[in-house]
Amino acid sequence: MQWCAYVGLASFSVAWIPQSIDTIKAGRCEVNALFLFLSMTGSLALMVYALMRGDAVFSTVNGLTTLGALVNIYYRRYPRIARGS
Repeated sequence: MQWCAYVGLASFSVAWIPQSIDTIKAGRCEVNALFLFLSMTGSLALMVYALMRGDAVFSTVNGLTTLGALVNIYYRRYPRIARGS
């Protein structure tokens, strides 16, 4: 049944890919800031826990999830301004 946990973790991490691509293309992020902060905090805490346990897969997946949240937080905080505006 451990495979089920890995499928869930991978799905959660992969979900950030299209969101991050859309955010980068748009140059801004419209996702709720509290959601982004909580997602980043939770995945970062899980990554630290996984590192302490020595679980490379769990660490990597949560590291990628943290990275996805950070990309969106960056563009929420520093949106790209369109030229000519």
